[in-house]
Amino acid sequence: MSPRGPAVRAGLDVEAALAVEALAAAGGPATSALVAGMDEVGRGALAGPVVVGVCAARVPAEGQIPPVRDSKALTDRRRRVLVPEIQAWAAGHALGEAGPDEVDRHGITGALALAGARAWAALVADLEEAPVALILDGSDDWLRHARAGAVARLVPGPVPPVPRLMVKAEDRCATVAAASILAKVDRDDTLTALDAVHPAYGWAGNKGYGAATHRRAILERGATEHHRRSWNLGLPAPTEAAAADDAPPTLFG
Repeated sequence: MSPRGPAVRAGLDVEAALAVEALAAAGGPATSALVAGMDEVGRGALAGPVVVGVCAARVPAEGQIPPVRDSKALTDRRRRVLVPEIQAWAAGHALGEAGPDEVDRHGITGALALAGARAWAALVADLEEAPVALILDGSDDWLRHARAGAVARLVPGPVPPVPRLMVKAEDRCATVAAASILAKVDRDDTLTALDAVHPAYGWAGNKGYGAATHRRAILERGATEHHRRSWNLGLPAPTEAAAADDAPPTLFG
């Protein structure tokens, strides 16, 4: 038993209900259909990208559903064991990323929408058809910025549809849980690789989040190109003299 209670195996009951609903709204028969789930990782980190995973499954279910659940409730080893099982089971899966510079430029929700749009476009291209419904974990439809907003039309290809929002969807929806696991493993690998280049920040362990060792290294060494510089990194504000030094040259400067 985990600290969060008995293990929860997410299934496809929610996806199946959404498929019936979507097909009925389209005036079609309640036959086999693709439904996708989406989740993000890295929203609250100080460094590194945000990564969005999306996973599609055909309902009624085809094959044995892997024993997936919320990625945060699994050990790193267990997540990695599940990755090939998810890839073999899913009808399709894809990842989208937005870097720290895009977080700074568009804000965190805009960057999430950008990553989500990239994941969705890759999924549809791989499947050669769009799922009839999309489940998004949480209560905030950050994908709305990809439909109409600062990042709309920045990603070629189909735009993600209005999703069905669901808090704790990873505990009920196998597609969302699978997407969460794929995104988590991918982002962890990215931060571990960056740790080899910038070992002082401890990214192999803290994955870019605000651990004490990470914050101390920022104060001692400053921010890297992988930090979200628009965020409160705890760095002192620049002095007027430093700000003047950083100003662009003038005709008389």
